Amino acid sequence: MDPSLISMLWSEAVAAEVIVFLFVGPWLLRRIGTRRAAVVAALAGIVRWSVAGLTTSVWMLSLVQPLHGLTFALLHLACMRIMSTVVPINVSATAQALYAFAAAFTTAALTLASGLVYARYGGLSFLPMALLCGVALPVAWFGFAGQR
Repeated sequence: MDPSLISMLWSEAVAAEVIVFLFVGPWLLRRIGTRRAAVVAALAGIVRWSVAGLTTSVWMLSLVQPLHGLTFALLHLACMRIMSTVVPINVSATAQALYAFAAAFTTAALTLASGLVYARYGGLSFLPMALLCGVALPVAWFGFAGQR
């Protein structure tokens, strides 16, 4: 794909992320609760990465790019909500630091692995990302159990 098209798609994803952080995410958390929000994030990831793995159609990719707002921002908001309810206030900063470290470490490791897989399989390398989101579904449902 042309780098300018990739930039446009990435910009669309970032714009969706900001919209979810500011407007859609807080509303969804109030409406469907933390547990279901985490499930929505995982389902959005399955759809987004499956489409990205199966097509290079700019039209199709532009339709799924906004799902980044759900996969990233909505999940982050759900995690913050959980931390605010289960972590004692006196260790909340430590919990947020551990969460940030774990997220950054996992992202770095998966980015490295993704580059190696992409070099070998091209666009099909997005499918393991969809699979990871599938693995996240039961984690979201059962790991967020007891959360509204």
